[in-house]
Amino acid sequence: MRAVALVVAVLAMPAAVGAQATAFVPLDHWGMPWVEHLIARGAVRDPAPLTRPLRRGELRRALEAADTSALPASLRRVVRDLVAELASPDRGAWGRLDAHLGIAAATHARRDPLREAGPGHVTYAGGLAFQGQFGPVVVVTHPYFDTRLKWDPDYHGKQDRAVAGRNAEAYVSAQWTYAELFFGIVDRNWGWPATESLLLSAAPYGYDHLALSVGTEAVRFEGVVTQLDDLADTAGTPQHRYWVAHRLVLRPWRATAVTLWEGTLLAGPGRTLEPWFANIFTLGLLAQYDQGTDANNLLGVDLATRFGRVDLYGSLLVDDLQVDDATPGDAEPASYGFTLGAQAALGPAVWTALYTRVSNLAYRTPNPAEAVMRRDVGLGRNFSDYDQLTLRATVPLPPGVLLTPEATLLRQGEGDFRLPYPAVADYPSTPVFLAGTPERTVRLAADVRLDRRRWSVCANAGVHLVSDQGHTRGASESRFVGRLGLTYRFATSGELP
Repeated sequence: MRAVALVVAVLAMPAAVGAQATAFVPLDHWGMPWVEHLIARGAVRDPAPLTRPLRRGELRRALEAADTSALPASLRRVVRDLVAELASPDRGAWGRLDAHLGIAAATHARRDPLREAGPGHVTYAGGLAFQGQFGPVVVVTHPYFDTRLKWDPDYHGKQDRAVAGRNAEAYVSAQWTYAELFFGIVDRNWGWPATESLLLSAAPYGYDHLALSVGTEAVRFEGVVTQLDDLADTAGTPQHRYWVAHRLVLRPWRATAVTLWEGTLLAGPGRTLEPWFANIFTLGLLAQYDQGTDANNLLGVDLATRFGRVDLYGSLLVDDLQVDDATPGDAEPASYGFTLGAQAALGPAVWTALYTRVSNLAYRTPNPAEAVMRRDVGLGRNFSDYDQLTLRATVPLPPGVLLTPEATLLRQGEGDFRLPYPAVADYPSTPVFLAGTPERTVRLAADVRLDRRRWSVCANAGVHLVSDQGHTRGASESRFVGRLGLTYRFATSGELP
């Protein structure tokens, strides 16, 4: 606690008097699909490329500065609604209370329709969200209930009650001109917003973590530290686990952003978070060698740039590549992941194409407690040993509908980071990619949403054409996957005494 107090005191010294902190815009906020469309078509400047969520104040200023004269009337209305939604005073104590109620019907319970799982139900949701701004400090809490959680295989909270619920966001954030100190729960995605990050994504439900950001828009250090659930090693001994993710964000030109990142997962019986691993300004890989301790280190890079009207993106994850001399036959299979993508506005539509691949042994090591996951859900990607090719478009239609058609080819091998690591004797026969009989899924789908400040109607419908189903050669299935939901929102805000 003394260390945290010292950090706060040091960071507060250069703080501008009267600076006002703002909350984050959640990844599932009704306006974010519209924001991503506007950014991709070049109508709105991205306040923080390769970083989500965005701060409310930064996004509001970007929307206010946008030239909307060439946009259709439906998009101009969305911009006006978002500016009004994100409004807050520049100084003083201020609070906002939001409430929402919703009903949905779906054929599955998982959030990701591409890998649908869990039984379908009619479900109900509702919650209250409070945000308070107190100069350079913002406090947010958002408890909610959602009966869908009872059947979602990625949710590992209490599921045997009539109503399941959790806190979507719950945090305190102190913000200054060149720094932010954060503690609490918020979903993050480090990378291209069009897909999940290879390192830190919203695939797991949000968890408590300590985060620090220091720097400017052009050069910034960011780090996240948290304790994970205990897991047993190969001998069955429970091990304490910690996750440290950090990166250097560089923006040498307005149209280009680069991040260099590392993730370190620590595990051991009775282990604590050693300070040399908690230091986000150094490499955990070097600390591991210098201190003679064990850890699972992941290295990578993200790059986003614009050529003309086309946005290009690339991401590379290096999990485990054999660089030391190894006895013939003892070399470990390579573990890696990468994503390549492009986005361009053609007429009223924004087209997105992406190809991503994650190798068989990515996110796992010989020590099962070092698997990069929390409660059996990946911290970056939730699956390994697969590749995915996706083409989608976002098309605004009057009177304010956002249509998103999609075509995806998914190939899933039999590898999984929840499985044991192969024995040394099995290295030569272990496939680097697409182990066993891959299952192939062709998804043809469309998402339709109609949003207003107070309500939203969302529908998602698709057909999955599956071959070699369940990794059984020759088995096939065609199935419909869909969801329909209605949400009503209301809010009140004002100065706090």
